[in-house]
Amino acid sequence: MHFHRFIALAFMAIASAGTLPAADYQLGPDSLRQPGVPQGELTQGEWTSKKGFTGTVRDYWVYVPAQYSKLGANESANLMVFQDGRGFVSDKGHTRAPVVFDNLIHRGDIPVTIAVFIQPGVVPGSKGQQPRKNRSFEYDSLGDRYATFLIEEMLPPIEKEYRISTDSKRRGICGNSSGGICAFTVAWERPEVFGMVISHIGSFTNIRGGHNYPALIRKTDAKHLKVFLQDGSNDLDNMHGSWPLANQQMAAALKYRGYNHKFVFGTGRHSGQHGGAILPDTLRWLWGK
Repeated sequence: MHFHRFIALAFMAIASAGTLPAADYQLGPDSLRQPGVPQGELTQGEWTSKKGFTGTVRDYWVYVPAQYSKLGANESANLMVFQDGRGFVSDKGHTRAPVVFDNLIHRGDIPVTIAVFIQPGVVPGSKGQQPRKNRSFEYDSLGDRYATFLIEEMLPPIEKEYRISTDSKRRGICGNSSGGICAFTVAWERPEVFGMVISHIGSFTNIRGGHNYPALIRKTDAKHLKVFLQDGSNDLDNMHGSWPLANQQMAAALKYRGYNHKFVFGTGRHSGQHGGAILPDTLRWLWGK
């Protein structure tokens, strides 16, 4: 085959890859209510930031498994924090995380884990103005501002109420899209607090500098992190970059630096469907089961 003909066919294959039909990822039994499985307690609250993102207001939920009450006096629970919490906590949503925790903890597949689901902040409007969403600023920005807000402002009251491990190997953080890069940023900045990361369809693109992460990972000594990445070949491709390529670059950089990581690449679009469908297996891998 002539060289130019080969190159043309290669480009046609690359171009057509993004148009492949996305797999129809379905929730399995681990993500659905099962008879005889005790349900954890879910409480909702509202948080007004007084220093981290001053004036922002956000909803949050705290999930406490039924088995928490059976822990010994010297025992503590694991922790998992979810960004864009409403989508993860909904019993009709793409992930149904509380149901997953109920099933997996009941079977002993994962340790007793408290989960915190946090919405991005909103700046209330004044004098007839619409509220301003603070999500991209909080989630897509590099640096330690959101990590500091989370660790020093939002979590301490919850940690005061419940016995939660301070061991970074027992503390994870998760998110989709901008929430996915946010989860990685928190752990990257504060690996002594969060040692586990789950990023679904992570926005490691040039929205607010996230495209720099693969280079930063390659040029920085490996941190004590365990990282799970998920994306799909039909994910976004726009002015900010290509999500599939960006996540492949992240996986390659993590491999180069010797991180304990896993990358699941499917055919999904920019949605929580694939990540939600595999969350039970992801949690089993994350906690070493």
